[in-house]
Amino acid sequence: MSLPDPTIHRRATPRAGLASLPKLLPGLVLAVGLALVAYLLTLMPGLKLVSTLLLAIVLGIAARNMGLLPQTAQAGLTFASKSLLRLGVVLLGLRLSLPDVFSLGFGALLTILLTVAGTYLVAIILRRYLALAPTTALLTTTGTAICGASAIASISAALPPKAQNPDDETVDNAALTALAVITLCGTLTMFALPALVGFLPLTPLQAGVWLGVSIHEVGQVVAAGGFISPEVTDIATVSKLGRVVLLAPIVAMVGYGQSRQAQRKTSQAKSHRPPLLPLFVVGFIMAIVLRSVLAWSGLDQPLGPLLAGLNTFTTFILAVAMAALGTAVNLKSTLSAGGPALLFGLILSGATASIALGLTLCLV
Repeated sequence: MSLPDPTIHRRATPRAGLASLPKLLPGLVLAVGLALVAYLLTLMPGLKLVSTLLLAIVLGIAARNMGLLPQTAQAGLTFASKSLLRLGVVLLGLRLSLPDVFSLGFGALLTILLTVAGTYLVAIILRRYLALAPTTALLTTTGTAICGASAIASISAALPPKAQNPDDETVDNAALTALAVITLCGTLTMFALPALVGFLPLTPLQAGVWLGVSIHEVGQVVAAGGFISPEVTDIATVSKLGRVVLLAPIVAMVGYGQSRQAQRKTSQAKSHRPPLLPLFVVGFIMAIVLRSVLAWSGLDQPLGPLLAGLNTFTTFILAVAMAALGTAVNLKSTLSAGGPALLFGLILSGATASIALGLTLCLV
């Protein structure tokens, strides 16, 4: 039997405990299996530059729209798309080290901050002209401004699953659209920007900062820097990390806004009011602090293998969650929003690279 449309009930179930593990197991096994297949696909030569998270959500979509999901998988998929997604976001904080970011210098840090702010400003203006759904615009903008698929996953965890108005989309559909757009636009900038570096008056430091501030995914930044030199690759990677650090305040602001809306809805009731910041956002910030303390104390070096293992585990957990999210996507309704979203992403990516180039030439 195929699953009914899960966007109505997804994330509405109570927290699962050990007693409900047998009920969760079929869906969890399915999501883990899809994530494993996605990881194996990235090992193929033609797919090495494709995000594991994108492949996972695509496989989940295929399973849903081909009617391959059993009814018994519903509970486990719901758990994975909510609880495991938030666990992955918390663990994501362990990748971020503030000392590495500060080592770039004031000019590069200001370039990162102003480029991210400029990207959001352009997005606000552009969305009005393209009449793009608010959630799709927010996820695409954050993926462009911060760190691609990881940013989309993080913001998705802070948003309500259902559309908040008739002009909006569900988070699941919006995440799919944003992931597809971000992957395409990031791949284009990965090839285009290194080619342009040879025609621009950029030092290795400036080239690295420009690539790191403009390209979406960390893997794409590494690949783009590799087209030029190891020095540029190192600078670009650290510059990219500077953008990723800004994910913390952005997720916190989105989570705070959603909590305020929930509080207003329960202000006249005596029910439990949600916290101002979701607990997973607090955990994400604490993970960044912990990773930074390890870097300042020098303990990150001896703990390098452990941190590398946690990094791989984090990617896998997020892939499992994204596969589960994919099983909630109605492909037909999502494709109808693809055209405006793609145009939005292309223009926004070009604007981000242009803003970053101007600031890099002036400040770095």
